[in-house]
Amino acid sequence: MKAMLCWRFCQPEDLEWAEAAEPPLPADGVRIAVRAAALNFPDLLMLRGQYQYRPAFPFAPGMECAGEVLEVGPAVSGLRPGDRVAAHPWDNCFAERVVAPAALVFPVPWAMDDATAAAFSIAYGTVYHALIDRAEVRAGETLLVLGAAGGIGLPAIEIGKLLGATVIAAARGAEKLSLARDYGADHALDYAVEDLPSRVKQLTGGRGADVCFDPVGGALSLAALSALGWGGRLLILGFAGGAIARLPSNRLLIKGQEVIGCGYHRFNAMAPAQARANMSRLLAWWQAGRLRPHLGRRFAMAEVATAMRAMAERRLAGKAVLTL
Repeated sequence: MKAMLCWRFCQPEDLEWAEAAEPPLPADGVRIAVRAAALNFPDLLMLRGQYQYRPAFPFAPGMECAGEVLEVGPAVSGLRPGDRVAAHPWDNCFAERVVAPAALVFPVPWAMDDATAAAFSIAYGTVYHALIDRAEVRAGETLLVLGAAGGIGLPAIEIGKLLGATVIAAARGAEKLSLARDYGADHALDYAVEDLPSRVKQLTGGRGADVCFDPVGGALSLAALSALGWGGRLLILGFAGGAIARLPSNRLLIKGQEVIGCGYHRFNAMAPAQARANMSRLLAWWQAGRLRPHLGRRFAMAEVATAMRAMAERRLAGKAVLTL
């Protein structure tokens, strides 16, 4: 089989579409013919050796994909060859075939196309875990979403509205803010030109937001903390801005605030049954028409460097997908 191989820590342009060894099938494994694979920001970090999870060389990036089951291990139940599935094994999805643990493989509705299925599980699973499991967002609360037009920002708007929250979308540029409004945001602000804490307090009558969904990090994390009111919860989902903020603990003390880590990778490992239950509910919401994943761009697998560069430079809205 062929895979988009990384032989050493590198840039996207250094990836090579080359012959790769067929991965062995463990007892709990599922072999999948990949039809589409989605991009996630950690894919880029993994290539550079900047991610907490480091696969052995050579490896193919790609945290999630969709395709057809080819073979299942003897300990696998509920899946069989021919099933259409989505999977998030965390690496090696930019390939013709991938082997994933059955716990990370989900049957998808036949009405869901491969590209949508590939882009669904990590984005929506992450947001569900953050807003429902960790923050316990309640109806009537105000949710501030940073990076609101991004791969997990748009799902955060959707799920925030399903939970009955008032959503303030924060992003850069009129086009991204327009997309955020289209996905249900009640208010939108451009943090490239507006002071985020001042604008949020203006929109909330001086009270501040109850929850901030933060996949950006850096200076925006500090601004978001200032935008939160008494008892506010700052959800840490990543550092797409490239910097990790040093958060002042005295503010947390004075304002009774919380900083909550929302790592989806570790959650799947520690609470697999809950993760699967979450995914079942998300797929039911999709089938009911309550979620609409936004595929900003589709690329051929051969265009992986172009796709990853566009993601790194924040020129994508929603999710980008590679197809085979």
